[in-house]
Amino acid sequence: MSEYTIYHNPRCKKSRETLKLLEDKGVNYDVVQYLKEVPTKDELKKILAKLNVKPFNLVRKEEKKYKEEYKNLDLNDEEWIEVMHQNPKLIQRPVVVKGNKAIIGRPPENVNELF
Repeated sequence: MSEYTIYHNPRCKKSRETLKLLEDKGVNYDVVQYLKEVPTKDELKKILAKLNVKPFNLVRKEEKKYKEEYKNLDLNDEEWIEVMHQNPKLIQRPVVVKGNKAIIGRPPENVNELF
């Protein structure tokens, strides 16, 4: 198992830039294309704990689906986790995990905190 895991969307520029940053550092990493390999609710909870954020803070609010279906809803943490599990496109990207710490790579330089 690698030291780092990146939850990656190859179509996202910030995600590609963060992946390149990991490559440039020469670290071992695993790539999880989370749109194909959707994190379970338990995995999302672990990621959130490592990020030390509430589920709502991991939701991409600029996504059309969020604006159309979820923007005006008052959901609790479990419900937001379910929303992200059912709609992985709504998960902020990329997320890089190292041990029991994680960072959202927006901007990609945030990941430097893990080195």
